[in-house]
Amino acid sequence: MRRVITYGTFDLLHYGHINLLRRAKEYGDYLIVALSTDEFNWNEKQKKCYFSYERRKQLLEAIRYVDLVIPETSWEQKRSDIHEYHVDTFVIGDDWEGKFDFLKEEGAEVVYLERTPDISTTSIKQDIKG
Repeated sequence: MRRVITYGTFDLLHYGHINLLRRAKEYGDYLIVALSTDEFNWNEKQKKCYFSYERRKQLLEAIRYVDLVIPETSWEQKRSDIHEYHVDTFVIGDDWEGKFDFLKEEGAEVVYLERTPDISTTSIKQDIKG
């Protein structure tokens, strides 16, 4: 069984997120989503989510491509997650291009997927404010 992992906040879930999850699942049989906790988002990214971690987790668990949702609590956990969950492939959006190549040293293939054009949580939030 090939295991794939991806990371993200997945706030204001939209079709760009679904595209990412669908395409990530194509790299294996089992997709793990490491979901940023509210504390991690605030303390490390200075982001406040609209939906709580628990609500975002519920949404992700309802998506057919997702097999397991785990909490992301630190930047550093990616190395240990690769080993703990026996991950074959790490997938993330290409806005992170090159930033996670070090995970190849842990034995994982690293894939940067092109973002879905014309959609982002940031743009949704700006449109709502505007």
